Amino acid sequence: MHEFPVGNCECGAVYTCDATGHNVGAAIVETLVYACDGNADFAWDLVPEDDYLTGRIENYDEQTHQVVAKKNLDGRGVRGVLYFIRLHTDIPAIAKSTTRATDKPLTKSIGAEPGRHGVPVERPDNENRIRKKATKSTVKNLVSKGDINTLVELCFGDKKTLRFMQRLLYDPSESNRLYVAWAIGQVCARVSTHEPGQVSELLHRMFEACSDSAATPWGMIETIGCIVAMRPDIFGAFARHLLNYLGDSSTRSQVLWALTEIAENRPDLIRNMPFYTLFDFLRHPEPQVRGNAVRLLGRIKATEVAVQLMGLRSDMEDFFFYTEGELVPSTIAAEASLAIQAING
Repeated sequence: MHEFPVGNCECGAVYTCDATGHNVGAAIVETLVYACDGNADFAWDLVPEDDYLTGRIENYDEQTHQVVAKKNLDGRGVRGVLYFIRLHTDIPAIAKSTTRATDKPLTKSIGAEPGRHGVPVERPDNENRIRKKATKSTVKNLVSKGDINTLVELCFGDKKTLRFMQRLLYDPSESNRLYVAWAIGQVCARVSTHEPGQVSELLHRMFEACSDSAATPWGMIETIGCIVAMRPDIFGAFARHLLNYLGDSSTRSQVLWALTEIAENRPDLIRNMPFYTLFDFLRHPEPQVRGNAVRLLGRIKATEVAVQLMGLRSDMEDFFFYTEGELVPSTIAAEASLAIQAING
């Protein structure tokens, strides 16, 4: 029973639709209260940007579910507005359990812990920030130095920064590509706390590159995995689309590695997929594929393949994987033993 139609997005945002476009103020209030699970007292204490992000789409036609730039469709005026609010991590749970505003801890003291590294919520001060223009050489130097803080600042000042970082993935050295993928994941994790839109655009560009038969998706799969692994609360819905590239021998191992990274923090995202198709990779002739499959199934505690994993404890084939942008050599036998330990608790 709401004045406006309300809904939830996979990214955690909630939204309302004002079909007339004349009651946006009321729609904003209803969206915010709905986001706080009906707790109005809590909603009034929240601060825009510090506690939640907002967005809106105008000229929306509710009947046909499309945006009409000309504001007229078949002689019918289109003035609808979609209004979005996405609270920062942990605030919805606090709102649900709080009945009075005086019981709510100060939102300023709430520490966001969306990723496995406790990514801080970025609250850029637009008035004091000196916006810097990104260049290819500047971005390349900052990535090589591992200066994540400056790269985050550049992203807020110039949205071309992520594009320049993406260009660095086109490197013949796999080690360099994986390092860049890790750096992009670190930067996107922090940028997305305030501007998830530009990170989402980056993910879409990389998925398009992976699907383009005329393009070389060097490092794209790994970068997608790093971004989703760091911020599964926002981009977790992208994880399932990685399965589309398991059938290609050139991206199979990379997909398994990316899913393993995501499973470290959110194994439930992988288990909600048709993950039974992954079992056959334990018998794959390539050790790189077998090794990554073993690590993945161990992280999601796949008891269904415990017997198969026990049989791989005698597989002494070498393979390698990357963690934190660094190469880690291992054997399938060693990873099978670790996977069995994880499954057994």
